[in-house]
Amino acid sequence: MSFLAVDAQKSLFTLQRNQLQYEQTIVMSEANSVSRQMSAYANAMDDEEDWNMDDDPDYQEMQRMEESLETEQDSLDTQIQLLDNEISSLKTMVNNNIKNSCGLNLIGS
Repeated sequence: MSFLAVDAQKSLFTLQRNQLQYEQTIVMSEANSVSRQMSAYANAMDDEEDWNMDDDPDYQEMQRMEESLETEQDSLDTQIQLLDNEISSLKTMVNNNIKNSCGLNLIGS
């Protein structure tokens, strides 16, 4: 019956992965929004003769925000991959425990 505890742990990891995927969707949406803002801002400022995106503090702040969101996205990707690996391992363990338990029941009959 230990496979029930392992299966419960697998379910918990699955819930955690789903939460991370939800957070990942939000971060991706925010990153896309910042990217669109940067593009619109750059297009609007291109009309200015002396405008340089490397010297513009507003544009630089948007770049920093975009980089921060990309870093967060990478972190979420890593966490999701780790949970996927753990879920797969636990799933295999549960299946093996069930097979062993069924095999022992057949032998004991």
